Amino acid sequence: MSKGPVLIELEDTSATPSPADAAPVPDMPGDLGHADDAGRQGQAMHHVAALAGRRPARLLRWFFAGLSLLLGMLVSIAAWDFATGLLARMPVLGMGVALAMGALVLLALLIVLREAAAISRLSRLDRMRRNATQALADDSLPQARAALGQMVALYHGRADMRWHIERLTTRADEQFDAAAVLGLAETQLLAPLDRAAQAQIEAAARQVATVTALVPLALADVIGALVINMSMIRRIAEIYGGRAGLLGSWRLIRAVMAHLVATGAVAVGDDLIGSVAGGTVLSKVSRRFGEGVVNAALTARVGIAAIELCRPLPFAAQKRPGVSALLARALRGLFGRD
Repeated sequence: MSKGPVLIELEDTSATPSPADAAPVPDMPGDLGHADDAGRQGQAMHHVAALAGRRPARLLRWFFAGLSLLLGMLVSIAAWDFATGLLARMPVLGMGVALAMGALVLLALLIVLREAAAISRLSRLDRMRRNATQALADDSLPQARAALGQMVALYHGRADMRWHIERLTTRADEQFDAAAVLGLAETQLLAPLDRAAQAQIEAAARQVATVTALVPLALADVIGALVINMSMIRRIAEIYGGRAGLLGSWRLIRAVMAHLVATGAVAVGDDLIGSVAGGTVLSKVSRRFGEGVVNAALTARVGIAAIELCRPLPFAAQKRPGVSALLARALRGLFGRD
């Protein structure tokens, strides 16, 4: 009688189950602040798109406009009565209060002028892009050179663009069709700005993925994604020369979300997750990390839409950035990718 181990040979080894074929471990109901995760659909970014892209009702806008006008009148009359009464009782103190109020009004006017200038710069970028698109459509060399002159004037005062402008102006006279002129502007002038904007998108996607995966509080991921996306859109506008203020940033994010909704880009499937993090250990262990990847992918799409709206030229000579490439670079090392 042998004392060694007993080996039993199976007739069909292909039917033996493998641990690699096991289904992902499901999250428990209510895990990490979510009552039921039926799938990884990027709920935080969907809520952000709904909040930012939704326009208030016209009746509600009229109500708030009238309420703001009424409150402004009441505050102004009360401040005027207070200042004149104080001047009558105590002239020195009343004069100081009047000067402080005047300084406050002056600061408010400066803020309004700054916001108006920011909105004007965003409108200027939009006009430049439309003019360049029309020049390409008509194959008009004068329109293309005019669009090139507008771009050079826009970036002329920036120290980081000085070398690129000099290189562009030396070669612009050698081009004799609209596509070549604007293509040269893309490759020589906008290429470094595109790389800087894509770096901002990658950083924002990484932050959104981290917040979604690690913050367990309800609605915290929505607020975090909204703040991160607004900051990303504002920085992208500044990269291309927009310098959006508070109102300009909100107007721009609404335009970006409206663009995404109109093009059907506020949706993502599991194929995009599978190309980046579908095979990682973390995405198989918890759907929360998969949700973070989807929110990061939607953030990348928001960033690409912001580039398209803030860029003074449409993508022609340069390739439009892709979500998969941006997401892969953003999450490299974060979800088990080297």
